[in-house]
Amino acid sequence: MNAIWLTTLLLCSRSVSQELSETILTMVANCSNVMNKARQPPPGVMPKGRPPSASSLDAISPVQIDSLAGMASLSLGGSAAPHTQSMQGFPPNLGSAFSTPQSPAKAFPPLSTQNQTTGFSGIGGLSSQLPVGGLTTGSLTGIGTGALGLPAVNNDAFVQRKLSTSGLNQPTFQQSKMKPSDLSQVWPEANQHFSKEIDDEANSYFQRIYNHPPHPTMSVDEVLEMLQRFKDSNIKREREVFNCMLRNLFEEYRFFPQYPDKELHITACLFGGIIEKGLVTYMALGLALRYVLEALRKPFASKMYYFGIAALDRFKNRLKDYPQYCQHLASISHFIQFPHHLQEYIEYGQQSRDPPVKMQGSITTPGSIALAQAQAQAQVPAKAPLAGQVSTIVTTSTTTTVAKTITITRPTGVSFKKDVPPSINTTNIDTLLVATDQTERIVEPPENVQEKIAFIFNNLSQSNMTQKVEELKETVKEEFMPWVSQYLVMKRVSIEPNFHSLYSNFLDTLKNPEFNKMVLNETYRNIKVLLTSDKAAANFSDRSLLKNLGHWLGMITLAKNKPILHTDLDVKSLLLEAYVKGQQELLYVVPFVAKVLESSVRSVVFRPPNPWTMAIMNVLAELHQEHDLKLNLKFEIEVLCKNLALDINELKPGSLLKDKDRLKNLDEQLSAPKKDVKQPEELPPITTTTASTTPATSTTCTATVPPQPQYSYHDINVYSLGGLAPHITLNPTIPLFQAHPQLKQCVRQAIERAVQELVHPVVDRSIKIAMTTCEQIVRKDFALDSEESRMRVAAHHMMRNLTAGMAMITCREPLLMSIATNLKNSFATALRAASPQQRDMMEQAAAQLAQDNCELACCFIQKTAVEKAGPEMDKRLATEFELRKHARQEGRRYCDPVVLTYQAERMPEQIRLKVGGVDPKQLAVYEEFARNVPGFLPTNDLTQPTGFLAQPMKQAWATDDVAQIYDKCMTELEQHLQSIPHTLAMNPQAQALRSLLEAVVVARNSRDAIAALGLLQKAVEGLLDATSGADADLLLRYRECHLLVLKALQDGRAYGSPWCNKQITRCLIECRDEYKYNVEAVELLIRNHLVNMQQYDLHLAQSMENGLNYMAVAFAMQLVKILLVDERSVAHVTEADLFHTIETLMRINAHSRGNAPEGLPQLMEVVRSNYEAMIDRAHGGPNFMMHSGISQASEYDDPPGLREKAEYLLREWVNLYHSAAAGRDSTKAFSAFVGQMHQQGILKTDDLITRFFRLCTEMCVEISYRAQAEQQHNPAANPTMIRAKCYHNLDAFVRLIALLVKHSGEATNTVTKINLLNKVLGIVVGVLLQDHDVRQSEFQQLPYHRIFIMLLLELNAPEHVLETINFQTLTAFCNTFHILRPTKAPGFVYAWLELISHRIFIARMLAHTPQQKGWPMYAQLLIDLFKYLAPFLRNVELTKPMQILYKGTLRVLLVLLHDFPEFLCDYHYGFCDVIPPNCIQLRNLILSAFPRNMRLPDPFTPNLKVDMLSEINIAPRILTNFTGVMPPQFKKDLDSYLKTRSPVTFLSDLRSNLQVSNEPGNRYNIQLINALVLYVGTQAIAHIHNKGSTPSMSTITHSAHMDIFQNLAVDLDTEGRYLFLNAIANQLRYPNSHTHYFSCTMLYLFAEANTEAIQEQITRVLLERLIVNRPHPWGLLITFIELIKNPAFKFWNHEFVHCAPEIEKLFQSVAQCCMGQKQAQQVMEGTGAS
Repeated sequence: MNAIWLTTLLLCSRSVSQELSETILTMVANCSNVMNKARQPPPGVMPKGRPPSASSLDAISPVQIDSLAGMASLSLGGSAAPHTQSMQGFPPNLGSAFSTPQSPAKAFPPLSTQNQTTGFSGIGGLSSQLPVGGLTTGSLTGIGTGALGLPAVNNDAFVQRKLSTSGLNQPTFQQSKMKPSDLSQVWPEANQHFSKEIDDEANSYFQRIYNHPPHPTMSVDEVLEMLQRFKDSNIKREREVFNCMLRNLFEEYRFFPQYPDKELHITACLFGGIIEKGLVTYMALGLALRYVLEALRKPFASKMYYFGIAALDRFKNRLKDYPQYCQHLASISHFIQFPHHLQEYIEYGQQSRDPPVKMQGSITTPGSIALAQAQAQAQVPAKAPLAGQVSTIVTTSTTTTVAKTITITRPTGVSFKKDVPPSINTTNIDTLLVATDQTERIVEPPENVQEKIAFIFNNLSQSNMTQKVEELKETVKEEFMPWVSQYLVMKRVSIEPNFHSLYSNFLDTLKNPEFNKMVLNETYRNIKVLLTSDKAAANFSDRSLLKNLGHWLGMITLAKNKPILHTDLDVKSLLLEAYVKGQQELLYVVPFVAKVLESSVRSVVFRPPNPWTMAIMNVLAELHQEHDLKLNLKFEIEVLCKNLALDINELKPGSLLKDKDRLKNLDEQLSAPKKDVKQPEELPPITTTTASTTPATSTTCTATVPPQPQYSYHDINVYSLGGLAPHITLNPTIPLFQAHPQLKQCVRQAIERAVQELVHPVVDRSIKIAMTTCEQIVRKDFALDSEESRMRVAAHHMMRNLTAGMAMITCREPLLMSIATNLKNSFATALRAASPQQRDMMEQAAAQLAQDNCELACCFIQKTAVEKAGPEMDKRLATEFELRKHARQEGRRYCDPVVLTYQAERMPEQIRLKVGGVDPKQLAVYEEFARNVPGFLPTNDLTQPTGFLAQPMKQAWATDDVAQIYDKCMTELEQHLQSIPHTLAMNPQAQALRSLLEAVVVARNSRDAIAALGLLQKAVEGLLDATSGADADLLLRYRECHLLVLKALQDGRAYGSPWCNKQITRCLIECRDEYKYNVEAVELLIRNHLVNMQQYDLHLAQSMENGLNYMAVAFAMQLVKILLVDERSVAHVTEADLFHTIETLMRINAHSRGNAPEGLPQLMEVVRSNYEAMIDRAHGGPNFMMHSGISQASEYDDPPGLREKAEYLLREWVNLYHSAAAGRDSTKAFSAFVGQMHQQGILKTDDLITRFFRLCTEMCVEISYRAQAEQQHNPAANPTMIRAKCYHNLDAFVRLIALLVKHSGEATNTVTKINLLNKVLGIVVGVLLQDHDVRQSEFQQLPYHRIFIMLLLELNAPEHVLETINFQTLTAFCNTFHILRPTKAPGFVYAWLELISHRIFIARMLAHTPQQKGWPMYAQLLIDLFKYLAPFLRNVELTKPMQILYKGTLRVLLVLLHDFPEFLCDYHYGFCDVIPPNCIQLRNLILSAFPRNMRLPDPFTPNLKVDMLSEINIAPRILTNFTGVMPPQFKKDLDSYLKTRSPVTFLSDLRSNLQVSNEPGNRYNIQLINALVLYVGTQAIAHIHNKGSTPSMSTITHSAHMDIFQNLAVDLDTEGRYLFLNAIANQLRYPNSHTHYFSCTMLYLFAEANTEAIQEQITRVLLERLIVNRPHPWGLLITFIELIKNPAFKFWNHEFVHCAPEIEKLFQSVAQCCMGQKQAQQVMEGTGAS
């Protein structure tokens, strides 16, 4: 009976409120527990008195999971298995996973794709996390009866008892087996009976987690790592252990409340770790999260609450993937009592984001304290923990970003998360630790006291300050306070600048003057340690520590009105000493001083104008004036001035830095500058190196005597496997080929397959062995050579030789066998039933072909190895190159002191290395390496580029051209140098130019890519290092020369654009911070097409570190402003090029909560208004896909053989598409083709799919170009046939895209489909833009137009699956067309106009899409069109092509006027805003529109009473945000004036606010005038309505609104007044309140005008709109008729009406048209009579 009740309640639970549903499910779960069998406890966890229960997952509503349909694993959206490869950063679509528990089938697509038959089962991995469903159903308290091997304990939880290993064999583990079906919903794999061995092994691992030494132990991290390994293991036993362990852990959940604290804490860490590492997915993940949620809902400070907190802390970094889960967490009643850092993670997690600054914090629970005590008592020998682990108690805070993971007892155990940006937490305190070890030892407290101190500081916050102070007083005796002060300063303050104010408040609350003194002394001691430490260039961590300590020092002295005594730190002398000692010291001292002084702003005593502070500020100002001071130091000083509210230009710099007397008496506070540079690792003795390498190489080489080389190094192209084809040898005399010629096609595939199998292992092995040898010998030989370019060339020569030799001896034999085997298999497949004689022929042919082509295959692998080893070699020797460059910058010659000593003392004169350069005899050895590369023909031409950097296809003829380019470059540089005045000859910039010329000479002489790369780096660094010098002309010349060199290298006959731009971008990214942020130089490089924008954009976005890197943020803001806002000076840069940068800036702006960097909100507002299409910035959203597609369209580094595969597949698909058996809509062809794509591995990863689409687009376009070229060569060819030839491939490609979009993901999964469509459209756009830039006037629109139009038609077909995504499809096309707007791709404009005016597109956008959602996007496209036409129309430059475009535009508007007049009505303002004032007819077309449901009264009706019309008081809909263009202050003053007529200066300032320049024709801000007129008008109408009146000639007068209009009419000059009157006339449309008000206003201004010039201009504005062809707006007609008809206006009396006979005739004819001949005659005569 009870069971029936329960079943009934369970069925009702879906249709009641969530709260009631939870209660029902909890009851069902509890009842099922009561009815279950008794269960034995696991060994040693609790006494044997547990309530009886059994395993059951029936508490969860049974869920049937749908099978994976179609292409569910395409990771362009949705969710994924964590272990599969996927594109980075597409966030999970958690959608309604939490809110719709009743249908988890949609939330949990099953992941296993191995047995699927659908074509798309394996397209790439899905990204990141899985959606979690069903979390709101059921209270799952009754789940689980598995056993965990916890150690035996007494009832007193904190008394440890040693565990006997016999406990592992207790029979309890076998007595708790599940029913087979219980866990099948969560783990299908767990639906099996595990053997005793599996169960024992699983439990033995659990046992080890809870053990203490000497018993075998495992940490939680080790167990998680093992589980991850087992999960993905190929060994069945390990997978079973994994499933068994997880099943047992879940079954055990309801017994967790009975665990002792320590064991519960360990279990919580394990449980949270399972979620963190993604070890469970789908239902199991939902269940795990549910358990944690349920635990956290338990009362605050209860046992299970602490379990929940510890588990949550472990997986807090994953919370951003579960936004709705975070909402559940935040709704818990005691959420505010959660640890502060967890609150941050949950709050940001609700927005799918990590906190901007990842909050630190470890958690303190009874379990963690018990665990700490247990570990302290266990006396384990201290050892450094592994990377990724943290010693002792901080098990739950290993992933916090700020370095909170340091434990006091194990200073070596500092552990950092690997993947955070280095600048946040690479601050290591080694310098301070080493210095402390050398000072007198302070009395250390016992380890348990140290742990408690760590706990106190870990959990310190403003809210618990008093409590923690009391804890410290109780815990720490007076004798240990010096140690606490040292701990606080060294291990907290020095690396945690975010918590300085917290620690300062802690000192204030502690009120211990002695301790304060200790902290201050300790701060000074550490500062002095850092000031006297070694100031190597790369020692960034010491610089960070010093800055942090400076900030702290200022906070505990100046901010509290205490002085920094001269005896402790002499700041001015410190600056002087740093200045004298050089740039490196300044890099330490200036930021330190700036940080100290920053706190003076909070001081009553020391804030400016305090003399002590101002004296230091004046020294900094003097330093700021130094021309060669690094940019970032100038920036530090400027930021300090801003913080102190000082103007740097008003400071009074003295001449302290030049004071020689003061210098003599200087007390050194910095260490003396080091003469030697950082020593490299000690090299092994030279004799052994030589002895061990040379013979080894020679003996191995002679062991297998290679045949004579056949190929030159430059003959073979290794960029794809296709490079083998031209060289394959096919002997025609082979009997097999004479009998069966068709078998020849097997040869290429067999050789390519053999190479593909061997190339990677051979290359890796060869490089590994050869690189080490080469590196050691080159380092030894060039240790005393200061010229890194020589060292680099030599290293590459030797590396080529050794790597090629190594590869040759490794791969020759396997290649021979592999080619022969592949050939035999291919032949056997082709000739199925071969006779014995044929088999003999096959054997013979295979052997001969393998012998003939082995050398070729071998050379291919050798060259591949050499090409790969080149960059590796550069990486290995990068520090060596840097040391030499650095020495040269400091004006000294580099040599390695260790090697110098060794050579002088140990080596005989004959073979001793000399300082300076390498002996020519030794260089001859390296030249020999270059001439004789093993396996290749010897070369005598050392000038040939070495091939690993230069483009291989251009080798044959590069030499002469490169020489010519260099010669031309040298000539131009020399001319520039000669033009420099003698007075500037010694200027640093002039000297730098001479040095640049020398570098060009060096590059010209060697003519290899290494020298070219060196030259390129020098040119880029030179540009970046140039700040505004003393002479503007010289600076201009300096920049020109550097650009000249870069453009020479970029020349297609030299190294080409892709290579150059890639290297220049790399230089920009990798150069030092001191000159990385030179915005003028970077803008110059971008303007000259020298930067790979996609790569640079990503770097810039990352370097901002979410707003933490202030310099990078300021630089990015300047760059965006220059490139995208200021008059669009760089036309080829679009918002897509800086997509990630703008996205990051917008994120910083949103998160900074009012503290955004100055100017950022305004800049983002402008960017947002300019680029409506970028509003959808969701990372992973469709727009992101499109922009990533655009950027990926310019990536060329495809994997070898991919182009050939893509070509083959495209050809196959085109054939299938056109075949008769393709099936309806090509569906049969498609399913066959998907199999081929799988076979070729194209669907393995997102990256490969993306590249495939790009290559196909390029090939289709190329075919089209070739076909059109045929027509040019053969004018007689039929154009229709040529077009059909192009469409043959293009239409097939489009059908493929459409089918992939339709069938991707499940039928209901729209996200995947839309993301794929956006990605493909982005790729086509990217290819188009690149093609447009490269070909310019040769660009052809046809292929792209066909792709877009056919795809639009395909995706708008009447199919249900397409209808569901129709709006998103149209959005994607709108975004595509917006990016390709005519201003960006003028060569595509005709096709573009045809696309946006296509009947299907217009109908879908304006008619079929519900709620007019397509209107704003279509309006944006028309605005794009008008913006492009505007400059041509304004200047009346209508050449033939522009006339055609203008006519096309008029036709589009006529269609819209006829079919969609409401659309033109709603957006008329936005359109008129961008149409030039002189385009009368274009504007009339728009203004004549009126709603179709309205009947217009005839304007020529005699005595028409306009104010009596029913529509005249209804306001029209205006869908443009016209107030957006008003500056905030202007809008504020305007509103104020309209309400109170103040400020009184508003009217007098109005003209200057509207005027932008003095250039005739461009004096005024037209957009602002339009906005002002409409805004004031709408406010006036509202004002009149509020008074209960309606607008008329009498009610509009004497108001602030009319004052503004009258002031504008009188105060503006002719140009401004014309624009103002035009803005009014733009509102004279169909009958509505705006038309009526502005008609009255126009007539009132005419009547009240104080000069006839104003009346004449009003007449002109109205008349010019009437004398053009129809249509004419209704409001315009009634206004003009009223003006000429009403005697009150005395129109016909004015002189301008009769000034010339033709003018008079014109007015008469217009009057007759408007009123009829008779009435017009009466009016004119009557007026004349009067």
